[in-house]
Amino acid sequence: MNWKKFFITVFRIVIGWHFLYEGLAKLLAGNWSAASYLSDATGPFSGFYHWMASSDWALAVIDPINIAALILIGVGLFLGLAIRLSAVSGVVLLLLYYFAYPPFGSTLPLMADGNLFIVNRNLIEALALLVLFALNEKGWGIYALPVFAKKRAEVVDEKPAAVKSRREALKNLATIPALGVLGVGAFKQSQRFGVDTLSGATIKIGGTDIKELKGELPKGKIGSHEISRLVAGGNLIGGWAHSRDLHYVPSLFRAYNTERKIFETLMLAEEAGINTINIGFPTNATMQKYKQLTGSKIKVITQVAPDVKNNDYLVNINKAIDFGVDIIQIQGNHCDWMVRDNKLDKIDLMLEHTRKQGYTAGLASHTVDALIACEEQGIIPDYYMKTMHHDNYWSAHPRENRVPYEVDGKRSVDHNQFHDNCFCLFPDRTIEFVERATVPVMGFKVLAAGAIKPEDGFNWAFKNGADFICVGMFDFQVVNDVNITIDTLNNLKGRTRKWYG
Repeated sequence: MNWKKFFITVFRIVIGWHFLYEGLAKLLAGNWSAASYLSDATGPFSGFYHWMASSDWALAVIDPINIAALILIGVGLFLGLAIRLSAVSGVVLLLLYYFAYPPFGSTLPLMADGNLFIVNRNLIEALALLVLFALNEKGWGIYALPVFAKKRAEVVDEKPAAVKSRREALKNLATIPALGVLGVGAFKQSQRFGVDTLSGATIKIGGTDIKELKGELPKGKIGSHEISRLVAGGNLIGGWAHSRDLHYVPSLFRAYNTERKIFETLMLAEEAGINTINIGFPTNATMQKYKQLTGSKIKVITQVAPDVKNNDYLVNINKAIDFGVDIIQIQGNHCDWMVRDNKLDKIDLMLEHTRKQGYTAGLASHTVDALIACEEQGIIPDYYMKTMHHDNYWSAHPRENRVPYEVDGKRSVDHNQFHDNCFCLFPDRTIEFVERATVPVMGFKVLAAGAIKPEDGFNWAFKNGADFICVGMFDFQVVNDVNITIDTLNNLKGRTRKWYG
């Protein structure tokens, strides 16, 4: 047994099967296109890939060439036919993949397992093909059969390599039935399960085609900051879910939104025109890392709470500044509690300290009573953030049973009482307060944590006075939410409050 020849053969056909399987997966998918893969490309050559994605005629050429190249390279390496040409072609194709999402710069945080700084699987496989190209020994394969060996020898004026025995000839043909078995298996799997979801080159960053974007997302101003009318919410990224009695959902959120997925979502949101995110305080470290690694200019609104245990109302404001945030906002539940406990002076203290540090100061609340009480005492922030949604959905408990400040209290098992299901307890009073507000208003929980459809919730909030809306989004919802916002603002009717910001 020639072990060197054996291992080189296995080495070659394993790489060949990878190429062939990628090509077959795309071919059997029927409607596969590289458009999304190219349009989401990053790195120093992203413009080249984006150009290819933006041209229909280019894609009409690129898609079939990509599939054909994968299949032909795979067949060549697997069967041992035109091995040098297949190896060189494979290197070129892998380097094109490598530079579409290079493992350095802004792409690095998005890379999956197996991708390190500079080195990833595409680069390793390309180097492996270069080794195969350089080796004189190519293993067993069709290239070594007498007819091919003779023709090759005639070209280079060499003596043809002798096939010493029938057994040697069978070894050179052994990859043909192996290819048939694997090919039939792959076809049956495709027929049974549909498009292969594990094919690496088929996976696209973000999961949504940015080309579906309808236009530019409108912006407004809060203080000196120009921000998008649609602001990304931080709950889904942070893993906080108002999932009522579906207790597994927060864990599901956290499992889906890995750091890589969070960064993908943020990059997609920025590309779609969302330039601001409103986050809970624990997410500050993640956002700081994202901005440092990607160079992002996304504006961060962070929610701060007092350190009640140590009676320190300013410590988290100072920590937020150290994280490099852009806007600081008193967290909604703590605003409610401070008003409820007659500590309005502490709210005033926090707002003024924020302003003295040169930052825009926001005030959030779930219960409109808290904002009304502050207004009556002359405590006016630079902007309000208020839960804004109607209560025309099944899980909202009866209006007559609602009590101010209960949103941040105990959850009842009685459907007729609060049970993490209603966040704008008194929609009519909220509309009245927003109507007379003379600073910008950002509506949040506009979908009542998923109980209201975006088209309905966005329209209700903007129609009833919101200047901005804050919405939690998964990556696959980003483009659709931006489009709904654009359509809503373009077709908005019935708004009586003037636009602030």
